[in-house]
Amino acid sequence: MEILKAILFGIVEGITEWLPISSTGHLILLDEFVKLNVTPEFKELFEVVIQLGAILAVVCIYFKTLFPWGFGKDKEDTKNTLSLWLKIIVACLPAAVIGFLFDDWFESHFFNPETVAIALIVYGVIFIVIENVKKFSSRETRSINTVTYKEAFGVGLFQILALIPGTSRSGSTIIGGLLFGMDRKTAADFTFILAIPVMAGASLLKLIKYLKSGLVFNTMEIEILVVASVIAFLVSMVVIKFFLDYIRKHNFKPFGWYRIALGILVLVYFFIIK
Repeated sequence: MEILKAILFGIVEGITEWLPISSTGHLILLDEFVKLNVTPEFKELFEVVIQLGAILAVVCIYFKTLFPWGFGKDKEDTKNTLSLWLKIIVACLPAAVIGFLFDDWFESHFFNPETVAIALIVYGVIFIVIENVKKFSSRETRSINTVTYKEAFGVGLFQILALIPGTSRSGSTIIGGLLFGMDRKTAADFTFILAIPVMAGASLLKLIKYLKSGLVFNTMEIEILVVASVIAFLVSMVVIKFFLDYIRKHNFKPFGWYRIALGILVLVYFFIIK
């Protein structure tokens, strides 16, 4: 039964991590109805480390883009790839510094249903407003190779907002990309690549804290973590490709409306029904 639950968590993680709809909000709702029979400490670790499977999907999909050599790349292509990695590092810095200093504070003050619901609704409205007022023109950045350091740092500043549960890391960075001059496809590409060091770092930090506290995994916990991560990887492969194809032809408004509906659902459930 716990393995079946792990599969379900992996599916939800694989879908919601890459769509700008907040994986945290969905996992909170899922946890209300599907309880893993694990310790609170492992559960806290599980919800972060499960992201490793999703990250691996990004590495696979963007491997040619991310690897500086081979694949018929000339010196200019290699230079562009190395430059892209430098821009990713620049984009990581703001959230890395704030997250390292205040991660526990954010968790203790903002990890609650009301914060998640408000964040879902607010950023849902922002997506709709941006699509209504922003004019996508040929002047916008239309390739990750043409993203500037200024744009990368701007996206990094918006990534700080993702430290608040319910915001959605992909949602906040895509909004940042749009506001700093990227088109939808470029904003999504940059967001997904940016996830690699960010999510890997968050998982590593959580794992180190877990082990330093003297806790160890039992066999069932290892099985749950592996199964959920594998499922998250497989689902992520499908979802990322779907999302990139979708935004070539459509805008982000449906995700905005979905976030608003989910935020209202969270409020109704936790403050009226429960």
